[in-house]
Amino acid sequence: MHVYDGVCHVYSPHTTAGLIVNENADPDVCADMISRLDELVPVNAAYRHAEGNAHAHIKASLVGQSAAIPVENGRLALGRWQGIFLAEFDGPRERTVLVSVVAE
Repeated sequence: MHVYDGVCHVYSPHTTAGLIVNENADPDVCADMISRLDELVPVNAAYRHAEGNAHAHIKASLVGQSAAIPVENGRLALGRWQGIFLAEFDGPRERTVLVSVVAE
């Protein structure tokens, strides 16, 4: 079934990865985001979480695990420069991304 108008929901069922909708034209935007997140939530801070990946949990919480994108005329209605990114904060690891599309 092809959906012409509706919503595409993208979800990552992981606590140390997130989804980001942001600029996809200039790779420096992604590098800047990673750099700033690393400054805000450094890997080697005094965290209590014994697994050693508390920074990844915090970053994933900051960016979120889902995005909802409108579908118009059979296409994702992203902005001209936008893309959808899986942000892996504790890897590399194999990840699952669930996508569901609901028609109007």
